[in-house]
Amino acid sequence: MAHTQSARFNPRTFLAKVGKGNTMLNLGKLGVLFSQGDAANAVFFIQKGRVKLTAVSELGKEAVIGILEQGAFFGEGCLAGQLACVATATALDASLVVRIDKAAMMRVLHDEPTFAALFMAYLLSHSIRVQEDLVDHLFNSAEKRLARILLLMAHFGKEGQPLLVIPKISQEMLAGMVGTTRSRVSFFMKRFKQLGFITYNAGLHVHSSLLNVVLCD
Repeated sequence: MAHTQSARFNPRTFLAKVGKGNTMLNLGKLGVLFSQGDAANAVFFIQKGRVKLTAVSELGKEAVIGILEQGAFFGEGCLAGQLACVATATALDASLVVRIDKAAMMRVLHDEPTFAALFMAYLLSHSIRVQEDLVDHLFNSAEKRLARILLLMAHFGKEGQPLLVIPKISQEMLAGMVGTTRSRVSFFMKRFKQLGFITYNAGLHVHSSLLNVVLCD
């Protein structure tokens, strides 16, 4: 549920091409960008910080759809005709987010083929990730889902070195992402620690040995 910035993508160049269609939003921790049901009329880009996406069912059950990091786009559904936001976007940290009007985004995609190709690559990568998340929820245990989320947050399997310490995140939020209870997350985290898969030292360290949980049958 975390997406990192492509090394080829230059935010300054991108924003210069957008021109007057973008607005810089400085958000404090827990600042809300938009709420579920609001009009979908813009694409957002995270220049700094993290954003949490959550959705609430008709019965009032809330689920964490994703945690997005610096370099991630979201809200792109409006480009495909989505009329209302299907989730609520909340800043997890003090964040700098760029709001790009739908019309401005469409213009840049039409006029700038290089950027359009980069954006398409991002959307394809995002689509693959969503499919992987769905398969994970359908077929894997809560313990495996938690292990996978921790590995993804530590950027294992992505370009560059894994993070030594993953960004601060509560067990309650992890429970929402996994689709289980906080007590179960606490139980699994204690077991991961006992097995040496994770350690706590000025933050949460995720070790590659945690892959054993994901790969075992």
